[in-house]
Amino acid sequence: MGATELWLVRHGESTANVQATAAQEAGDEEIPVEWRDADVPLSPLGEQQARALGAWIAEHAEYGVPTTVWSSSYLRARQTIELALAEAGVAMTPRVDERLRDRELGILDRLTAVGVEARFPEEAARRRWLGKFYYRPPGGESWADVALRIRSFLKDVDDVDDEGTALVAAHDAVVMLFLYVCGEMGEEEILDFAQDHTVTNASVTRLVRPSGRGRWAVATFAEHEHLDALAAPTEHPGDTDDQ
Repeated sequence: MGATELWLVRHGESTANVQATAAQEAGDEEIPVEWRDADVPLSPLGEQQARALGAWIAEHAEYGVPTTVWSSSYLRARQTIELALAEAGVAMTPRVDERLRDRELGILDRLTAVGVEARFPEEAARRRWLGKFYYRPPGGESWADVALRIRSFLKDVDDVDDEGTALVAAHDAVVMLFLYVCGEMGEEEILDFAQDHTVTNASVTRLVRPSGRGRWAVATFAEHEHLDALAAPTEHPGDTDDQ
């Protein structure tokens, strides 16, 4: 028997999310982020979203649930889950795991779609040829690479969470690829799904597997009603079709 539920959380809005959106809307080539990706903090709104997430956790955390809490090693994910657990009154220490980190973009890091086309037109062309799932920018990762990380991570979750519920704080592409791996999906299926669905900031995606074995089912995707009092859901997709 392994874990029976996964609560997959995307981090709250980050400062880089805000800067990336502004750069894209302005048609700029580069996103003016002053931190390396691992050190990007939450925005003030992101902190509010994390606390609102804590209210959701408090509502659903009972009878020893969740049994474990895991977090990406990146600061924005760690801040999100720490603020959420404090708000929920859940005294658990997240297990930080680098396999849950965001997809690495290599030489395309901090570039907008306009910037990629202007500075690396051959990479933009190679990306269109290979497709989003298998394209790996120099020094970066493809979606398939991230999926390998998740397969390894899930083995450890099953070893630790015997018939338990794991709460995981990560990133938009990582949540999408949990769906791909856990749902035993194909390339076309996950790309079609991602085209029409967005993992919003501080949302919760719940996967269930009552038997503790086999394929997972999606109970809820990107649930964000706990954020309704703040503002419209913030999307800020960081893993666009152009990277």
